[in-house]
Amino acid sequence: MIIDVTLNTQAVLLLTAPLLAGKNIPNTETLTPGEYNRLGRHLRELKKQPSDFLGNDSEALINACDPIIEKGRLQRLLARGFLLSQAIELWRSRAIWIVSRSDSLYPQRLKNRLGEAAPALVYGCGDHALLDKGGLAVVGSRDIDDSLILYTKTVAKLAARAGRTIISGGARGVDQAAMQGAVEAGGTVCGVLADSLEKTILNRENRNLLLEKKITLISPFDPNARFLVGNAMQRNKYIYALADASLVVNSDYEKGGTWAGAKEQLQKYKLVPLYVRSTGILSKGLDALLRKGARPWPNPKDEDELCALIDTPIPVIRIPEDTGQLAFVSEKPKGIEISQPVQGSIEAISINDQILALLTQSMTEKELIEKLMCEKKELMSALKELLNSNRVIKTKTKPIRYVIKTPELFD
Repeated sequence: MIIDVTLNTQAVLLLTAPLLAGKNIPNTETLTPGEYNRLGRHLRELKKQPSDFLGNDSEALINACDPIIEKGRLQRLLARGFLLSQAIELWRSRAIWIVSRSDSLYPQRLKNRLGEAAPALVYGCGDHALLDKGGLAVVGSRDIDDSLILYTKTVAKLAARAGRTIISGGARGVDQAAMQGAVEAGGTVCGVLADSLEKTILNRENRNLLLEKKITLISPFDPNARFLVGNAMQRNKYIYALADASLVVNSDYEKGGTWAGAKEQLQKYKLVPLYVRSTGILSKGLDALLRKGARPWPNPKDEDELCALIDTPIPVIRIPEDTGQLAFVSEKPKGIEISQPVQGSIEAISINDQILALLTQSMTEKELIEKLMCEKKELMSALKELLNSNRVIKTKTKPIRYVIKTPELFD
């Protein structure tokens, strides 16, 4: 499916995307999500939109935005028109479409539920309409045994027979088992990838499913982005935001992407009911998620029971566009226990957790800033806290490098 790249999206690409046509080289000048959001708020105050950077009065607008983003930096980013045209041509040849938050085809579930925490850009391949149909999110650890693969496929096949889309992350283990199970039963799948979108869609099996509109693959990251733990953790909220309900099949305890994403959903976003597997050999991780507010999966026996489970009305949390505050838009249904929402602005996974995920190998301050896309002041404050708590140590060599004291594995 070909979607025209709107002028607004072209401007957002120039401001935030690497535009390296297949080369995975960091571009430190591109705007971080926080910087882009600040710029977006300033544009709204000026009654402007990103596409105005490409118009005849662009110089005046750049000058007006200088207090937010340095004028020279904006000029250098917006001057990358040739790179942009090359990138768009490459993406078109791969049937990859790109939408930004200002586009009508942008997934409304992401925009309405996450506000500014929704990605500025979504790259995708397949039927974009599938992204707003909801469904069942199924997630879990990468390393699982055959019994959990069978369990996951069974749940996914039931969802497929019920006409419900499976939403997952595309990683090996639970994610891939869920997606495969749904496809095998003739269902539809939405995969939210943390890396390698272009490589994934070029897989022959995936290409056929894309053509048949059985799967839609999206990513908030460049189509050629390599795997980064931080990216994998950040995309978790998008999986939950696209779903009506979620099931965690397996999780490590206090480590790994599955744990971090489920904990974030339970304690911060609270967008959908989060269930955990309730049969077979349980784990310390699943038990801990239950104590944090997850619900035991009731093991629906047929399609009707699954649909009733997914369709149970619950409060939906939305972020008013201007304030970034949480608000309920539906009432609590009778007879159903619902956790109260967190008040205040929604946060992503804490920077401390992201740093710990990255520092399984030693990194410099500069490398951490590039990976986390954060300000140096924010990074140094977090590092100081982690050093004081003896969770992170630093080398005496120059440049100084940081590493966690006891490395943990992240799935």
